[in-house]
Amino acid sequence: MNTRQKRNYPARLEGLRQRFERWRQTHPARSRIADPLWTAAVKMAGAYGIHWTARALRINYYALKKRMERESAAASGLLEEGASAPFIELPPPTSAASCQGISGPCECTLELEDAGGAKLRVHLQGIAAPDLAALCRSFRSCSS
Repeated sequence: MNTRQKRNYPARLEGLRQRFERWRQTHPARSRIADPLWTAAVKMAGAYGIHWTARALRINYYALKKRMERESAAASGLLEEGASAPFIELPPPTSAASCQGISGPCECTLELEDAGGAKLRVHLQGIAAPDLAALCRSFRSCSS
């Protein structure tokens, strides 16, 4: 006796489930699932949840969850584990004397943090304001 019941999935999820079944029929068992199918599965999991999607498509829950986390990290601009942040070289000021004021040379500590939690802390001496603006723009473009 077959105890499995036919599930009523939303039309989009049912269409993807049928694509997975057609793919399975044309490939040997335990073949790697094609990337376009994984991409579609991640989108469906975003709409219908990881458990529901993994169950409908008969794919590994944890593999789908891992791909969703990777996609989320890439979309938010966070660096993946093992990736290195780009090095930003600042040219030396042309003249420290040009930054001198009444209280001595220009000096500050700059701390930046983006929404993803990436942080940058730099202690600056004798650097002009346009250079600070360029540094801030570089940090924002690297972290987003």
